[in-house]
Amino acid sequence: MSSATPQPSPRFWEEKTLAEMSQDEWEQLCDGCGKCCLHKLIDDETDELYFTDLACQLLDLETCQCSDYSNRIEKVAECQTFSAETVKDMYWLPTSCAYRTLAEGRKLEKWHHLISGNKNSVHRFKRSVKGKCVSENDVAFDDWQTRVVKWV
Repeated sequence: MSSATPQPSPRFWEEKTLAEMSQDEWEQLCDGCGKCCLHKLIDDETDELYFTDLACQLLDLETCQCSDYSNRIEKVAECQTFSAETVKDMYWLPTSCAYRTLAEGRKLEKWHHLISGNKNSVHRFKRSVKGKCVSENDVAFDDWQTRVVKWV
């Protein structure tokens, strides 16, 4: 018998629930689209959710990655973290989000880097916010309602 530590499955997302994943596996699920970093607006009368093309000040608009991921919660009051236990309650996550996809029992899309093997697939397949948004710092708060988009 070998005493070597078993290696994680290369397709861990198909073999484990979100709750069973290690922190590293959880982080690998992120498809890098940046959509969760867009500001959302909620209609006070209907509770309808609207995405804008306004990105969090920490989102690198070229890479769609957080420029200060480890400190984002301290720097951005609205930034939210989620876990396997809370992801189903995060109705604001786009339907394309890998966390939401797996939580809803669906399979990852072909453009997801864990399927394609290429981190840039999300951009190549135009599933990210790259080239589609502006920093929140560049738009006056009073104008945010004019920035609602349908492509998310």
